[in-house]
Amino acid sequence: MIRPYKSDRFNPCKSCLKSVISTHEPSLNVDNYNAAAPSMKLGVLFLNLGGPETQDDVEGFLYNLFADPDIIRLPSIISILQKPLAVLIAKRRAPKSSAAYKSIGGGSPIVKYTEAQARLIEESLMKCGLKSKCYFAMRYWNPYTEEVLERMRADEINSIVIVPLYPQFSISTSGSSLRLLQEIFIKQPDIWGPDKMKHTVVSAWYYRTGYVSAMAKLIREELKQYSPEERREGLHVLFSAHGVPQSYINAGDPYQRQIEECIRLIAREIQKDMSGMAAVPGEPPLQIHLSFQSRVGPVQWLRPYTEDKIKELGESGVKNLCVVPVSFVSEHIETLEEIDMEYRELAEEHGVVNWRRVPALNTDDTFISDMRDLVLEAISSPAVSLTEATTQTINDIIPTSLDESLGMRKAERVNGRMAMLGITATAFAELVSGHPVLQSVGFGH
Repeated sequence: MIRPYKSDRFNPCKSCLKSVISTHEPSLNVDNYNAAAPSMKLGVLFLNLGGPETQDDVEGFLYNLFADPDIIRLPSIISILQKPLAVLIAKRRAPKSSAAYKSIGGGSPIVKYTEAQARLIEESLMKCGLKSKCYFAMRYWNPYTEEVLERMRADEINSIVIVPLYPQFSISTSGSSLRLLQEIFIKQPDIWGPDKMKHTVVSAWYYRTGYVSAMAKLIREELKQYSPEERREGLHVLFSAHGVPQSYINAGDPYQRQIEECIRLIAREIQKDMSGMAAVPGEPPLQIHLSFQSRVGPVQWLRPYTEDKIKELGESGVKNLCVVPVSFVSEHIETLEEIDMEYRELAEEHGVVNWRRVPALNTDDTFISDMRDLVLEAISSPAVSLTEATTQTINDIIPTSLDESLGMRKAERVNGRMAMLGITATAFAELVSGHPVLQSVGFGH
């Protein structure tokens, strides 16, 4: 039995629920599709954040990250400081981040995993008879989006399925990558215009049956490792999602709602799986929790913070804790260092005895099969253009000017300005004092 995560915000849209209860197998007849589009050269473009491959790459990666206004959005009055501020933050944070990457082998494994995912999905599509080629592009490091698009052009690709590798949409992840693509397509209509390159976007897919099943399967495998005695003490599952600034949610970013919906769906699936485990007399219901990690600076981010939640659970007597990185599909710095090292140490300091961490999906067979099906379904469904995706989910969420923020009250606008000014002041304070104020690794992959 599971005591589910409770949230008044959970209100799944009808289309999401329809996708959840629909059959897992795509209805597309691939032979008919290939015959109907003999001149089509299909490319599948997976988007991810990226990460430094060596310690020498760390400062450059951090600069690219913090120079993006979708990561740190300054008020328009000081937006000219975006790049100088990025330089300062990158220089100040590089030593600490380099040490973190050194602790996991010297660099991020995200490129290795993303490359493997793309290759396996391409092979799976080929087995289904769909002629296509899979590519992957990183937002803040190699391979850059512009470089990958040039490769696709050289390969004479004329149709693209665009899939951000973030199950849940946020302006700071999928939104940033899609916005970059949109800018490139608009600036080069002779190459990427709708009459030159057909495309469709799958901007969020946390509700898919295959993804939910894959996550539940991995969680169940970890829970099975607990002994009957530990199960009688009570098992707790903590879903740790990447955080975003609370101001984004206040302005309409759907990320928090999608995370909460996602956890509900996974918890429901775990309950089905748990029914196959031998009952343990006296075992209490499985407890489900949610927290958010990797906040940056003094601005309020989504709560509860993972470090606070771990302390709370440990101090309340929780002994058996299983942590699930819910918004990540491959291992990287935030799973291998932040969760496996920092949070585990914190948990043990506060009384957690039996710590387990569910691995990221990486190249899980169920996940790969579901990504294949996602592509097949995308090409058999009405196309969603980058313009539609960014208009509906980006421009309406975070307007060009903070002063035009979706009817926000004057006090809220002032608070937002002050918060972002706080980030700027913090960065300069670090340089003057020589002490790190922005402690978390944050967004590094």
